[in-house]
Amino acid sequence: MNSSDDDYDGEREFDDVDEDSVEAKVWQLLLLINPGDEETALLQFNDYREAMADADADGVEPIEVIGRVIDWRSGFIVDANDLRSLVQAVNELSSRWNLSIDWNGDPDDDEFFDDMDAAELFSIAYDRLAEFGYTLWAWETDGDTYAGWMTLTRDGEPLRELATALGINLRLGSEVS
Repeated sequence: MNSSDDDYDGEREFDDVDEDSVEAKVWQLLLLINPGDEETALLQFNDYREAMADADADGVEPIEVIGRVIDWRSGFIVDANDLRSLVQAVNELSSRWNLSIDWNGDPDDDEFFDDMDAAELFSIAYDRLAEFGYTLWAWETDGDTYAGWMTLTRDGEPLRELATALGINLRLGSEVS
């Protein structure tokens, strides 16, 4: 089967989804965190559906599965103490749209992180991305991690509504503490 057949199958299967279902909301969320890249959103949606088919739907929150299927492609989950990985993850997301972040220093320099914390890095990235019409978001995780994704700034309100509907505690990257 070629890749166009794979895409068609995913679209056909999605046509059967109830517009008010959790799956439909996940699909809308994936479209927002993959602006202009419906192909990646569709691949992630198919991965989400496969993962949910193998999981106890009542025992898993959608964000747990979403986090896994988007990690290092359209979002990130990094250890709270691993500031280097946070910078790398945000840089990776930004590079999807040919953006680079001025971190007010050189993250390749070991001393860069001496006086930094995750909240400050989120804030710097949030401010820099806003200059280009993008917003860095963070969502609350159960563990000692930071998680987030980017959207177009204009999609902020629909994203907040979807996050609320999906039970995701979402905040702006500038509000991370």
